[in-house]
Amino acid sequence: MTSSGTSPLISVGELAAALAGPRPPVLLDVRWQLGGPPGAGEYAAGHLPGAHYVDLDTELAAPPGPAGRHPLPDLEVLAAALRRAGVDADRPVVVYDAGPAMSAARGWWLLRWAGHGDVRVLDGGLAAWRAAGLAVSTEQPADGAGDFGPVPGGLPTVDAEQAAALARSGVLLDARAGERYRGEVEPVDPRAGHVPGAVSAPTADNVGADGLFRSPAELAARFAALGADGSVPLGVYCGSGVTAAHELLALESAGITGAALYPGSWSEWSGDPARPAATGALPG
Repeated sequence: MTSSGTSPLISVGELAAALAGPRPPVLLDVRWQLGGPPGAGEYAAGHLPGAHYVDLDTELAAPPGPAGRHPLPDLEVLAAALRRAGVDADRPVVVYDAGPAMSAARGWWLLRWAGHGDVRVLDGGLAAWRAAGLAVSTEQPADGAGDFGPVPGGLPTVDAEQAAALARSGVLLDARAGERYRGEVEPVDPRAGHVPGAVSAPTADNVGADGLFRSPAELAARFAALGADGSVPLGVYCGSGVTAAHELLALESAGITGAALYPGSWSEWSGDPARPAATGALPG
């Protein structure tokens, strides 16, 4: 379905104004990249003033296993991390990464899934903040004492069987790079290819050359061309449920809500040899 509510993105200017206001948001630094280096080191070298670092691999995901490389986190681990970062149930949260939100989107999605109602992502991330000439800090804030208690189910998810059904009866977007979707390369997971019937929709196409998200109208047109206009059931997957959240963030920015995440994604799907793997481009 479509929505015309508040954008899930916040610009550098809007964030700077909010931080100077009477009720500044909690800032979460979720820098991460596949294969490293660890985001904690980058955080220590400079971050938005007052931001708390949250580790994607250990706090925003459970250990890798049969459910994929980044399963949904243990709720107690997630709660402890968010409370340490000072996240309250009634205080806005802004999540960022180095830019362009490939990992920050995971934090945004998890907080929304866990029931927090006021979470946004800094458009362009730290790169945009620096480009605006705004200050960064190496000072680590003291641990907070947030009161937010995660309650799962705030955003929809699907399992492998439901994802396969979505590819047949609705639209299942594959957020990975096109060459991984087509099965030409597979650098991480057990097998190459994609879920049969899934549509290739690389996350890189959600942003422009400046690292900022495309306009809501541009994103809506992009997704409509892929059959994802909000009129049919919609799901998204990627390699391990991280960049798929970026796709969901772009969808919501375009006003398309209700899309489900397949958390296990290709890392879970490809680990079961009984599940089929399609290759090449989708006919059509």
